[in-house]
Amino acid sequence: MSPLRGVAFKLASVFLFVIMASLIKASAAHVPTGQAVFFRSFFAMPVIVAWLLWRGDLATGLRAERPLGHVWRGVIGVSAMGCGFAALGLLPLPEVTALGYAAPLLTVLFAAALLGERLRAFRLTAVGIGLVGVLIVLWPRLGAAGADRIAVLGVVLVLVSATLRALAQIHIRKLVQTEQTSAIVFYFSLTATVFSLATIPFGWVWPTPAEAAMLVGAGLIGGVAQILITSAYRHAEAALLAPFDYASILFAILIGYVVFAEVPTLPMLTGSSVVILAGVVIIWRERQLGLKRGQARPGMTPQG
Repeated sequence: MSPLRGVAFKLASVFLFVIMASLIKASAAHVPTGQAVFFRSFFAMPVIVAWLLWRGDLATGLRAERPLGHVWRGVIGVSAMGCGFAALGLLPLPEVTALGYAAPLLTVLFAAALLGERLRAFRLTAVGIGLVGVLIVLWPRLGAAGADRIAVLGVVLVLVSATLRALAQIHIRKLVQTEQTSAIVFYFSLTATVFSLATIPFGWVWPTPAEAAMLVGAGLIGGVAQILITSAYRHAEAALLAPFDYASILFAILIGYVVFAEVPTLPMLTGSSVVILAGVVIIWRERQLGLKRGQARPGMTPQG
């Protein structure tokens, strides 16, 4: 374990994912969403395969014990990716990032409903506070008279994406019981590539050289980011790394302002702060409970 290295890998992955989203957003005005998903998925695969070859894990890393499970993960994941990419073309980058924080909150609720995980009052309260933060972010879009329909569509898309991402996390929790993390990452990219090809009849375009470079770059950067986040969890505990996900809002605000001239609004900043606070409280509480369980475990019988 090397916690500092783990944190460095996690921050690097978060930064690269925001760069990837920026590249998708920059090409969204001309390139259809399905085509963007194809580039993002297809060009991530060579990076992942090269990484597995370098580690000598190609044979074991791509073994699938539950092929159908990977297909379902791909269906859910590519739907989430498509909705998220479409939202990037309709909303400012920081707003999409802030609303996306609904995903980990919804994961908590879905874990209780679908996996039978215990939902304590403390955690439920924190989730409720976090969802209030999400409402603060989106209220200017939905609460104003004559709300911009394009912006409202963007809000709906990013919230659907967050819901699907939460469901994907629940599915991944089941997959990791039998599958290698590298296999989950690779087969997601593979299935997303295949499913994205089904959108060709809906109007793919011939990208300009600049757009093609951005789309290929998004795929390569996405692949590297996935490797970094996988490596991060090899060096540090999930409870330590989880709060660093929220650094994405800082990167998104900076890139949104410098590249897209997007000025963050007060409701967006306030709401995202509330969501981040709720998320950190949940992480802290789960860490405390984990430490208590670890202290109690030595005195437990083999039956638990």
